Amino acid sequence: MSDQQRIRTSVEIYGHTYKMVGTETSGHMRLVASTVDEKMREIHAMNPSLDSSRLAVLTAVNAVHDNLKLKERIEQLENELKKPKG
Repeated sequence: MSDQQRIRTSVEIYGHTYKMVGTETSGHMRLVASTVDEKMREIHAMNPSLDSSRLAVLTAVNAVHDNLKLKERIEQLENELKKPKG
């Protein structure tokens, strides 16, 4: 990250303001934050008794699950592309 300019931006997730720092655009960081916020609100709607810590953990678990499934799908598609057509 030292070679690239670090971007700082404030975002709101589930009613809390966070400072994000990264090499992505502030628009990208806001999109990430709004996606997390949306997922937390979605999970809260299904489980209103969860406190914010448990809600955050469930949101992280869901995000990692989705990421792993996408990686599996990418690998599957890459393997299909490598197969000889016949």
